[in-house]
Amino acid sequence: MTRVRVRRAVPGDAEEVLRLRQVMIDSMARSSPATDWHADALPVLRAKLADPDGPFAAFVVDRPGRPERGGPSARGGLSALVAGTIEYRIGGVHDPRGTDGYVFSVATDPDARRRGHARACMEVLLEWFRERGAHRIRLTATSQAEPLYASLGFTRRPDPLLELRL
Repeated sequence: MTRVRVRRAVPGDAEEVLRLRQVMIDSMARSSPATDWHADALPVLRAKLADPDGPFAAFVVDRPGRPERGGPSARGGLSALVAGTIEYRIGGVHDPRGTDGYVFSVATDPDARRRGHARACMEVLLEWFRERGAHRIRLTATSQAEPLYASLGFTRRPDPLLELRL
């Protein structure tokens, strides 16, 4: 297998990042394949991608033959995506600084799977978390993705999560 080249996503990648997020959402079958939310999400995502020092990062793998890095991307310009954020929680005994990392939107185009793209993106994201002092990284995984995360050191935890939508 050839070495996978991972790079940080830039504002010009925003449409492709949303497309890959939709690939992930569709694969989880938790919602309809509606994409009308993309128009509202796009300017916010572009702003987040433009802030290299902010608490959000997305790492991507370009599809071979993609035009120029960060330029206007044709449909299918990216083959894989991993996104994450750093959040502050009041410190505790195991993490006095209270820095947690959250992984979300891990997606690979179906025709690019099983090539190590998601693993390569995850490894770069985990290093980004380390550089920012995160000691605990959390994610929600499908059963199909669990072996990848387990191989990276993630362990299953009891899920006491409650949710309220406003």
